[in-house]
Amino acid sequence: MKKVFLIAFIIVLIPALVGAQSLRIGYINSDAIMDQLPEAQEAQRQLDEIVSEWQHELSQMQQTWQRKFEEYDQRKLIMSDQRRAEAERELMELDREIAEFRDRKFGQEGELFYLQEELIHPIQDRIFLAIQEIAEEEAYDYVFDQSGDILLMYANEQYDLTEKVLQRVIDMQ
Repeated sequence: MKKVFLIAFIIVLIPALVGAQSLRIGYINSDAIMDQLPEAQEAQRQLDEIVSEWQHELSQMQQTWQRKFEEYDQRKLIMSDQRRAEAERELMELDREIAEFRDRKFGQEGELFYLQEELIHPIQDRIFLAIQEIAEEEAYDYVFDQSGDILLMYANEQYDLTEKVLQRVIDMQ
């Protein structure tokens, strides 16, 4: 619903704001494009394979922690204070290792992020370049991507108000 409202707003309001001149607005579905490109499918297959291996490794680590916790939980009442503290330290260390592994592989700057950049980003760059070329050749003013959140993929520079807004803000001081 949010998407429909935003698109309707753009289509109806923008021409009114720019003096009722006709704008050419287009859209793409980048997910559909990626789904049909063999190199994108291969890159996604590689990523899925690597992620599957990492998830398996993470699952094994979690199972090891769970098994050790259950052993600890069953025996903690008969353990000496020293052995109980040792077991608790071991569990905390395993928990820390699991968190570090998850962060190293799947975190914001983890290996998955860099692999996606390496494998997917060049394909996305080619798509973006194609969008720009088509938009300029066919005189589109705006091109949106409808997959996921609506993204502005191309905008005719004549509608860029950045400098005017910046100057107005500076003038307001």
